[in-house]
Amino acid sequence: MPAKKPRRRGRLIVIALVVLLVAGVGYGAWWSVSTVRASFPQTSGEIAIDGLSAPVTVERDANGIPQLYSESATDLFRAQGYVHAQDRFWEMDVRRHMTAGRLSEMFGEDQVETDAFLRTLGWHEIAQEEFDNELSEQTKEFLVAYSEGVNSYLDENSGEELSVEYAALDLINDYRPDQWEPVDSVAWLKAMAWDLRGNMEDEIDRAFLTERFTSEQIEELYPEYPHDRNRPIVTENGADDAGGGAYVPVEDGTGAGDGTGTGDGTGVEDGTGVEEAAGGVTTQLGSLAQTLDEIPALLGTNGAGIGSNSWVVHGNYTTTGKPLLANDPHLAPSLPGVWYQMGLHCSEVSAECPFDVSGFTFSGMPGVVIGHNQDISWGLTNLGADVTDLRLEKLDHGKYVRDGEQIPYDTRTEEIHVAGGETREITVRSTVNGPIVSDRHEELEGVGGSAPVDSGAPDRGSGYAVSLNWTALQPSRTMDAVFGLNAARDWDEFRAAAQDFAVPAQNLIYADTEGNIGYQTPGQIPIRGEGDGRYPSPGWDSSYDWTGFIPQDELPWEYNPERGYIVTANQAVISPDEYDHHLTEDWSYGTRSQRIEDLIRTTVEDGGKISMGDMQDIQLDNSNEMAKELVPYLLEIDVSDGYVREAQELLEGWDFSQDSDSPGAAYYNAVWRNLLKLAFGNKMPKELRVEDQCLWVRPADDSEPLENLDGEERLVEECGERSRETAQPDGGDRWFEVVRGLLEEPENEWWTTQTTREGPGAENRDELLARAMRDARWELTAELGKDIDTWSWGRLHQLMLNNQTLGTEGPGPVQWLLNRGPWNMSGGADAVDATGWNAAGGYDVTWVPSMRMVVNLDDLDDSLWINLTGASGHAYHSNYTDQTDLWARGEYLPWPSSQEAVSERSTNTLTLTPAAGGGED
Repeated sequence: MPAKKPRRRGRLIVIALVVLLVAGVGYGAWWSVSTVRASFPQTSGEIAIDGLSAPVTVERDANGIPQLYSESATDLFRAQGYVHAQDRFWEMDVRRHMTAGRLSEMFGEDQVETDAFLRTLGWHEIAQEEFDNELSEQTKEFLVAYSEGVNSYLDENSGEELSVEYAALDLINDYRPDQWEPVDSVAWLKAMAWDLRGNMEDEIDRAFLTERFTSEQIEELYPEYPHDRNRPIVTENGADDAGGGAYVPVEDGTGAGDGTGTGDGTGVEDGTGVEEAAGGVTTQLGSLAQTLDEIPALLGTNGAGIGSNSWVVHGNYTTTGKPLLANDPHLAPSLPGVWYQMGLHCSEVSAECPFDVSGFTFSGMPGVVIGHNQDISWGLTNLGADVTDLRLEKLDHGKYVRDGEQIPYDTRTEEIHVAGGETREITVRSTVNGPIVSDRHEELEGVGGSAPVDSGAPDRGSGYAVSLNWTALQPSRTMDAVFGLNAARDWDEFRAAAQDFAVPAQNLIYADTEGNIGYQTPGQIPIRGEGDGRYPSPGWDSSYDWTGFIPQDELPWEYNPERGYIVTANQAVISPDEYDHHLTEDWSYGTRSQRIEDLIRTTVEDGGKISMGDMQDIQLDNSNEMAKELVPYLLEIDVSDGYVREAQELLEGWDFSQDSDSPGAAYYNAVWRNLLKLAFGNKMPKELRVEDQCLWVRPADDSEPLENLDGEERLVEECGERSRETAQPDGGDRWFEVVRGLLEEPENEWWTTQTTREGPGAENRDELLARAMRDARWELTAELGKDIDTWSWGRLHQLMLNNQTLGTEGPGPVQWLLNRGPWNMSGGADAVDATGWNAAGGYDVTWVPSMRMVVNLDDLDDSLWINLTGASGHAYHSNYTDQTDLWARGEYLPWPSSQEAVSERSTNTLTLTPAAGGGED
């Protein structure tokens, strides 16, 4: 959990104490071992807990993965809460403090601004409203039971018995965790929605780009989705009442639609009254962007490149004769990993106890998020629909302007309690458009008065502010959907459950044991009046308001498509020519989805069948699809420098796969990174420059021939200023599409660069490519040595697993005690095996397949799964990272489903029994 750098004293105190405590300084080795082991869970024997009506059995395998068996549904979720708390309560506690804007109570002063922003959004209050007024009585019952299970564990354990981290917090601020409440589980859905919210940063970035670029140039940086090349998800069934029909590729290669929406590309929707996002408004957007970057992401980086894969193949095209379904969500790496594997089984499935489900859960939330029951399986990828709008608010002497009238703010006061410090009080202001998020940054005080406006805008008065309209700020019934999916028995029940899945908007794929496959778009997706959501819009004009949400029966779906498979990897859902509603224009550009489809189609069109092994091979495919386009141009460059030519030759025999031991992949990705920096990075507005980018350049006074110098002698490291990475070229497939469109235009101005002390300028494509190859050779010489035979992609492309709170900063001992790694990784940013990296910041892995699963609907016990880390959140427990080596090698664990198969793998059996006095049904 990142903290702001100027105020880290409280965190550093915690870190220092952890070092002392865990290392046993002053207490000896005995204290260290006993403290670390004190939180390890009991996994055999019996434990009596309050509330149970009958015993619940917990079977764990050697990897610590629990399978729960209960006679009643409420007992099942009560036991789930207890077991989650056994393994992951520290993680759960941090999550709920984050969603409630109460991190300062745990970590002190450095989290006050984060808390203030989260209080402004009001996740906890909205979650409470959902629990009170929206969710079904049965869902509430399950949430209450889950909370009681967590609290049973808290009643028995405290301090170091919960985790070693609590031993440190106890010493500095006498911290004690509160009892778990049902709303703590519901609020986690808001964190999910925040991390997967869509294109908010794109709105801000496009506004910044107007400072420097023309509308045509901005459109080149945000090209149209290539409908002529990369298939959208839905191509046959469409939607019930909103267009739909057979997919017809665009023949002229221009894509569908003009991609410009209703705006002119200048950061201004036509008629808004705002000329440009500059001056005070730009200052506020820049500060908001900085604040967004500092909010902890519990699921992962939100922005270009990150996504997920899922696909399902009909039994007509599989070796089993029944569907095969795969899923691997791409999220930021963390320790422990975000997922927790678990099975939830009613001893006898009935209307009163309908659950026999297994899969991946979130600790802190009941139910299974992704997985299968005995009838169906489902997977999730992020839809990426545009569900946020930033609204520019015109302020006028203590009020805001709305259709020419001055309207009072809605206000509320929030108290932020600070560990070891004074309580802070903030005022949250809201307009009809949502909370004013620009209030939450020091730089925003008093700015906005200089924002340029034309005669169509209201008098500027006191300036401008920025509010947020977001679907997750409205109560919904997503928690109902989770239980509905867990109990669904067929396609109709699956679709009925999906109707309640409001936020975050996801792609849902489906398969059942009867042989059917399907896809459903769920989600609360707005219908806009004016504008298309690509730029901030004027809050003072109600014609830009949302007019409602797309009806559920008009959202895209497919069922048993003739082609025999469905692929979702964050690409466009449906062609705009075939659909009446606007979902977004900021899709992933289909690199991963098309590669998956090509691999499936190649097999089935030749009369072959897809096997479980094929599904695994597809998940692990690391081909670089952009390299297939770019390498021929790189090989055509006449390189006179023998030192650079030696590296260029690595590309001649390279097969475009990004194995960890590949020198060709290492050099190509270095060329790609330097190409993006030269062509785009240095031309960005100051708000979008590289974050901590380090460049390897030859010293100006270095007169020795290159071949006589080793890496350390011939290069020096220079690092750029800290700023944002989101619009900076990150290597994702939007930049694939940008570069692809420019390759046939060798004289395009994007290929031009100026001469600097780092190297000569370029006047065209080939000169820039030559410069990128030279700079890449120098960079890798410094990073990997001058002998190219020793180069490998994995030495550059490494994964570190950092403890999500106390392991992210501080002295070396903390890294050693709580963190794990590095691992040399295969894959790449937009390979199917998406071990992502951000070209603006370096080659280290920044997002990963957070889990992998392959479900065999013919024999569920033949299914496979693997997690990034392990079941345990306790450092030094044997299940802390016991799955990571397998995951990194592309291996899987057996996924037992039937009770017989679970028993065969079981190594420990725990019975949770009713405490004296019994429980409730």
